[in-house]
Amino acid sequence: MQATAGRQMEPTRAVAPGTETKWSFLSTEFWVFLAAVAAVLIASDRVGADSAGVDVFRADRAWLYITLLTIGYVVSRGLAKAGSAWRGSNERR
Repeated sequence: MQATAGRQMEPTRAVAPGTETKWSFLSTEFWVFLAAVAAVLIASDRVGADSAGVDVFRADRAWLYITLLTIGYVVSRGLAKAGSAWRGSNERR
């Protein structure tokens, strides 16, 4: 370290940033997930029978899509949490 104008430079301490991920309801992916679930439910309700009288988008198919959306959301949150190590304030000293 070099002294400049009579002052000695002191090393700066790195401050741990804390947790890197937000709470789930504050993340964009949560709101996109809820919008996608709502869209699937609305589409399942609105799509009616075809000309032969067969329901094109049945409830069991809608719930399958919602289950797949939920699995995708849980995996994405798990990856986000796995990528961030929680750092307490006393960890780096």
